[in-house]
Amino acid sequence: MKTIGLISDTHSSIHPSVITFLQQCDEIWHAGDIGDLETAKTIASIKPLKAVYGNIDGQDIRSFYPHYQDFFCEGVKVLIIHIGGYPARYSKEAKELIKELKPALFISGHSHILKVMNDQKNNLLHINPGAAGKSGFHKFITAIKFIVDGTNIKDLEVLEIERENKIL
Repeated sequence: MKTIGLISDTHSSIHPSVITFLQQCDEIWHAGDIGDLETAKTIASIKPLKAVYGNIDGQDIRSFYPHYQDFFCEGVKVLIIHIGGYPARYSKEAKELIKELKPALFISGHSHILKVMNDQKNNLLHINPGAAGKSGFHKFITAIKFIVDGTNIKDLEVLEIERENKIL
């Protein structure tokens, strides 16, 4: 059994409440747009970090983190990519990867909009954790925590913090 902290779109900053929220996790997964290596190091200093790069990430991040990751956590096949869309609106690349890799859990970021959706057509759970950073047009800073127990994903918890400065 593992507790996973899931974030995305930090854009070179991470709210202190997000750091506190992630401290009880076994691993942290980041769905791209990390921003810089210092932010990645800060996150990795909390717990082991699995991450992908996003469209705003430069070569420094891209040299450390891949475009997408697929792996098993316990008995759950996981696919993480930054720009992936969501059920019935997947990007072309995400559709191809989902068809090829057949994940049970598909994670993407990019939109800064937190979504948790079942995709019955592809037999998977889709999660977009929203944005854990302060850059963008989102009204709330968000993060997700959940437990992977064998093949079960359970006890999903959402952190939501109203942004003080809505547009940066």
